[in-house]
Amino acid sequence: MSNSLADIRRDFERVSPAIVKQASQFASSILADVAGRRGALHGRIQPLSHSFRIAGPAFTIEIRPGDNLMIHAAMAMAKPGDILVIDGKADITCALMGSIMIHACQKLGLGGVILDAAHRDTEELLEMGFPVYSVGANPNGPTKYIPGRINWPVSCGDVVINPGDLIVADGDGVVVVEREKAESMLVLAQAKFNDEQQRLKDIASGAALRPKWLEGALRAAGVLGEGEAL
Repeated sequence: MSNSLADIRRDFERVSPAIVKQASQFASSILADVAGRRGALHGRIQPLSHSFRIAGPAFTIEIRPGDNLMIHAAMAMAKPGDILVIDGKADITCALMGSIMIHACQKLGLGGVILDAAHRDTEELLEMGFPVYSVGANPNGPTKYIPGRINWPVSCGDVVINPGDLIVADGDGVVVVEREKAESMLVLAQAKFNDEQQRLKDIASGAALRPKWLEGALRAAGVLGEGEAL
């Protein structure tokens, strides 16, 4: 079997560390907005703690529901800063990762875990402070014998994620930006951030409590006629 078709891909291009560092300054909501209201993972994937903030390249894993063999393999391959993105098919009948595996992830210097499935050992994970996003908790353990794929495109939280894509996550959830688009999205993100900061200042001062675009949008929607105002 040629390397390009192997179930385990070892080499791929990651989003650059410079872009990751810059992206870490922005909220996931900012990036989702400038990406066209796309890239946000389904809200079923939530952080164990809303204080988590992570940014890094996606290291993608596809598994069969209830089996974590390929997650162990991925942990042996991932590099510091990588974020494990696991397509667990939203199964919550058992946990795919718990305290032992997450301790190993922390020791390996990984950036976090995005798990479209369940975790366990919640209290210990919260004490560790290592960023884990999952669908929920289940004390049941997984099996470890079903093959899967590493560093192929996956569907996680109903969004397609490729290895090396930019992952940004915080208390709101997780957003992914395609690696090829990440740099251009950061320019837009900075502009939106600046606009929102000015908007907050205007609200605080009372200078502009109403969005400037509101009446135009209402006319475009047919709610207001030409020349009509609120």
